[in-house]
Amino acid sequence: MSSPLSVWNTAPTSAPVQRRGRYVPGSAAHPAKMLPRIAAHAISTYTRPGDLVLDPMCGIGTTLVEAVHLGRHAIGVEYEPRWASLARRNAASATRETDAGTGTVHRGDARHLGRLIPAALHGEVALVVTSPPYGNSAHGQVRSTRDTGERGVAKKDYRYSHDPSNLAHVSTDRLLEAFTEILAQCRRVLRPGGTVVVTTRPWRERGELVDLPSAVLAAGQAAGLTPAERCVALLAGIRDGGLIARPSFFQMKNVRDARRQGIPLAVVQHEDVLVFTRPGQNAAGTATAHRCPEASARTARTVRAHEPVASIRHRGCARRSHRGGH
Repeated sequence: MSSPLSVWNTAPTSAPVQRRGRYVPGSAAHPAKMLPRIAAHAISTYTRPGDLVLDPMCGIGTTLVEAVHLGRHAIGVEYEPRWASLARRNAASATRETDAGTGTVHRGDARHLGRLIPAALHGEVALVVTSPPYGNSAHGQVRSTRDTGERGVAKKDYRYSHDPSNLAHVSTDRLLEAFTEILAQCRRVLRPGGTVVVTTRPWRERGELVDLPSAVLAAGQAAGLTPAERCVALLAGIRDGGLIARPSFFQMKNVRDARRQGIPLAVVQHEDVLVFTRPGQNAAGTATAHRCPEASARTARTVRAHEPVASIRHRGCARRSHRGGH
């Protein structure tokens, strides 16, 4: 039996507009940020207020920011110190703006998730939202070269890091092996009936199509997760019944260059969204275990107890009103 399919209208506005006023300066430099509306849709669909959300490769903390603004508690793990620092600042900013959610970030390798996340939170995670690092052909921003005395533009902010141990720099086979490990770790900390949402897309490498979504589907099953849905999250807007593409300069350049070489490349209009669940039932015997308010309060206390000192300091600041919208 095939999995249900739905289309998420997640790009009614552009990515910069979705992040405006919600993320700290410097956040735009990350080369592969998740579209905020994708994270928000997943969180709204698969969790309730007070639930705990995890992103094991959180980058600048998009999942955490959107979770906090929706009244959830969130934990992120990030390997790169630069992005972990930004994620902490973004989570702290979101926490100051709402009384309903909390967000914390731990730096480390997501393959050791079980050690990075406090033991008290194992089995408490309601939702995992993540995306594996993949090809840099769609990443990067444009910088004018006029300041160097040359004409034209150059690419910037297209690398996760220069650390060869970062999974963004390994072969596809090694990436999938590592991602399977990460999903297995996520399964350990999920509550029974918990959900994992993975966004990804195919790309071309030396002209050959790399079907990463299908490989991620197999990785999830190998990690002991059950496929539940396969959805489409739009990266394009909808107007008058048609799609309004919002590709970056270099996405358009890559498509044009490929077509000149006879490669049938097209502008990417969506992310594949693979939804898994952790098998098992809660004490009540139901497959999906929404916790009672008391359990949500316990999770909040545990998250606060393991927050970095900087986050605890921020909590003492006067809170501002929630800014509504995503």
